[in-house]
Amino acid sequence: MTFAAIAYAQSDVQELTLVLNGHSGQILVYRINGEAFVDVEALARIGQGSASVQKGELVLTFPTAVASAPAGAPVEGMTRNFKTAALKDLAIIKDWHTTIAHALQRGLPGDGSRLVVFHDRAAEGLHLATVDTSTHADQESLRLLTNHFNHVDRWNRRLVDARKSMSTGHYSMSTDALERDSDYQAIARCSEFLSAMLAGGKYEDNDSCH
Repeated sequence: MTFAAIAYAQSDVQELTLVLNGHSGQILVYRINGEAFVDVEALARIGQGSASVQKGELVLTFPTAVASAPAGAPVEGMTRNFKTAALKDLAIIKDWHTTIAHALQRGLPGDGSRLVVFHDRAAEGLHLATVDTSTHADQESLRLLTNHFNHVDRWNRRLVDARKSMSTGHYSMSTDALERDSDYQAIARCSEFLSAMLAGGKYEDNDSCH
């Protein structure tokens, strides 16, 4: 408890300001034989607590003070700079894997060289997001974004190798080939999850991004 400094006058009763746990109010102070006394119920009221007698005991109850965050405490959640960089990179990665899917479904020829630019742009975006990482939420979110990048990269390389051996024809011949491609489905789910999570600024985990 914290009391305001009191300078007593010669009178037996004074109305003073009492400061108690950050709360203040007027209270009567009685001076008897050189000692100060206050109304317990008034004291409890100022402190936003309660006073009661239980089994011959006077019980004063006050609400627990909410501790304020210490100066220099780490920022919770994602930082704005990281969110911006991560969302930009996620958009690049999405362009990358949707371009691959589009080419597969239409049986477009190619050796994968045109996809290198997507890889490089996504890698650069991931680097920029890494630079802007500072909080724990940033770091954990970056881990999922990195997993997503690596998953798309592996899928890209697998399909490029398959195309070189002329074994990707079923993607253009079957309307549900991508739906049956477990890698593509995991990539699509992770992309959708990351988009919502990063926009919300609160880290969460998801199996599709592992």
